[in-house]
Amino acid sequence: MIIQRVVLNSRPGKNGNPVAENFKVEEVSLPDTINEGQVKVRTLYLSVDPYMRCKMNEDTGTDYLAPWQLAQVADGGGIGVVEESKHQKLAKGDFVTSFYWPWQTKAILDGNGLEKVDPQLVDGHLSYFLGAIGMPGLTSLIGVQEKGHISAGSNQTMVVSGAAGACGSLAGQIGRLLGCSRVVGICGTHEKCLFLTSELGFDAAVNYKTGNVAEQLRDACPDGVDVYFDNVGAMNENSHIILCGQISQYNKDVPYPPPLPPAVEAVQRERNITRERFMVLNYKDKFEPGILQLSQWFKEGKLKYQGDYGKRLGKHGRNREGQCHLKDYYCTAL
Repeated sequence: MIIQRVVLNSRPGKNGNPVAENFKVEEVSLPDTINEGQVKVRTLYLSVDPYMRCKMNEDTGTDYLAPWQLAQVADGGGIGVVEESKHQKLAKGDFVTSFYWPWQTKAILDGNGLEKVDPQLVDGHLSYFLGAIGMPGLTSLIGVQEKGHISAGSNQTMVVSGAAGACGSLAGQIGRLLGCSRVVGICGTHEKCLFLTSELGFDAAVNYKTGNVAEQLRDACPDGVDVYFDNVGAMNENSHIILCGQISQYNKDVPYPPPLPPAVEAVQRERNITRERFMVLNYKDKFEPGILQLSQWFKEGKLKYQGDYGKRLGKHGRNREGQCHLKDYYCTAL
């Protein structure tokens, strides 16, 4: 059987911007038979996430991310359907997902590395298991729960950077659902600001590309900031900064979390502001209840999800769900 796959063709360099030529689409043969414990799957959806920029480097800079190898297939979050199974717990027709799904049209995988997913949890929108009801949703929910220290009825204000992105857009909504009285987003276009306030229920949005950000934040947060969900200083005493990521720095060779200037560190100490790095993989025991909570909010209409868009290398295209299939080669979150 001949299949298509996407391999890493070259590295952009630690301080370089990725380009289409860093990847290559090729055709290879897939064995006709599978072994005990394996399943043959057909790929339905793939997710391209910010952390993958680190995997394009020879050294990812972390101990929990392995680099992609040159001329080898790329991998990441994916969803597919089982076409043939020799695994006790998986049958033909089951929908499955993995954090290490190869970027190819079909694959033979170890069934022990797959998780079965229930389409009813997402009203049939399987792609949501890579977004609002998947890793971005879990990262937002568990990050806010574990590091945000939100107390319902405490009149807390939450600010989210990268607020129109996959995690940021969900984190703001979750902050509201968990009890924040005011939620403010930071993003880079007028359209995104309008989306946050008119569609997602944010109280205000700040465009960091126009005007003075500090002044805009002071106007948007008259009572100061209690929780800051940082994806990319009017913080109150005893407030909390959740370090979810630093997407704006992924094309640069800088440490994470980035060091603070001495003056900012002094303010942090004086006001007793926590600034904690958060990695969702450390909370696997909370994944199952987290998925159930997210899917319940989604079904109740309390959690809105913008979805992903697909971009074929050099061409734009999207299917009915706004998701891209493998034939689009490149998927990413808005």
